[in-house]
Parts: sequence; C-alpha cells; structure tokens
Amino acid sequence: MIVRSKRIAATAAILLALPGTALAHTGVDDTTGFAHGFVHPIGGIDHVLAMVAIGLYATFLGGRALWLVPATFVVVMALAGAFGAAGYIVPHAEAGIALSVIVLGLAVALRVALPVLTAIVLAGLFAIFHGHQHGAEMPSDVSGLGYAAGFMMSTALLHCAGIALGLLAGRLAAQGGLGMAQVAGGAMALAGIAILAGVL
Repeated sequence: MIVRSKRIAATAAILLALPGTALAHTGVDDTTGFAHGFVHPIGGIDHVLAMVAIGLYATFLGGRALWLVPATFVVVMALAGAFGAAGYIVPHAEAGIALSVIVLGLAVALRVALPVLTAIVLAGLFAIFHGHQHGAEMPSDVSGLGYAAGFMMSTALLHCAGIALGLLAGRLAAQGGLGMAQVAGGAMALAGIAILAGVL
C-alpha cells in the first residue's frame, strides 16, 4: 500500500509539474491567459468526463500506465493545442471528443486490459481532439503560453481526480463493495453517447 501511495504521489507531481515550466516568466497577460486556459477544460462536460476517465483507466491498468497514460495525454494535448491555435483543422474534432468519452468509459466499465503501449497510443489519439479544441477556442487577446499552461494544469488535476476515484473504487471493491469504477465508466459511456447525439 505504501509503494502504491508513493506511485500516486509521484504521478501527481509529474502531471502538475508539466505546465509549471511554461510559467517561468509570467506577466499580467500570462496570468489572464492561464485563467482562461484553466477554466476551458472544466467548462465542458465532455472534457471533464474524458479527463477523469483517463485517470480511472490508468489506475485500473496500474504499473507504468498509472503515469504514462495521463502524462501522454497532457503532452499530446498541448501539442495539438498549438496546432489548433495556429488555425490547423482537425476533422470531426467534436465527434472525436464524444467518442473519447464513450470508448474510455467502456474501457473502464468492461475492464478492458489493453497493453500499456496501446493505451498510450489511444490516449494520445484522443488528446489530439481535445487539445485541438482548446487551442482553436483560445481567445485572441490572451497569452498563448499562459493559456496552454492553464489547460494543461486543469487537465492534470482532472486526471488526478480520476486516479483518486479509481483508488477509492479499488478499496471499496476489495472490501466487497460495489464496482464503483465500472458503474462510473458505464455512466460516462452513456453520457458520451448523449453528447455524440447532441442530447447532452
């Protein structure tokens, strides 16, 4: 249990440190950009569900996946955000975001044990859609550096929330409780279908 707790702490530290270097030299514009970027992922239910699902799924896989899957998502998302801000188009990005919620939710609900490399590739693929939308929707009057640091930070925190939920679900399951993670994953998948259909 102590080793697992240390891994969780290391994961959280890595995820939270990723955007930290981007704010080494901040100004008022950077701060404003950071605030806009920070609220962007948490302002959309599709983004929130996908980010939490990434953390949940990484916890289920365990081992190196616990930090590799979320870290890959954050890094690829930041790169895709830069392309989105530059005006590049990713076809069907909104549908890709909805599909990420469905697929990740089902992976958690059905306990699909993908190889770590496959899980990393899948996380990176979905991160392209999320990152592109973050970048494409960046306000024109804010710092791109601050904005990127903001959405990276809030995404990392949502991943950490998913990891925490996964650990709690694991403890409850070990004590004979309900498979909370599987229920959450199923609910996420249904929400993703509703998002894709334009109902949610």
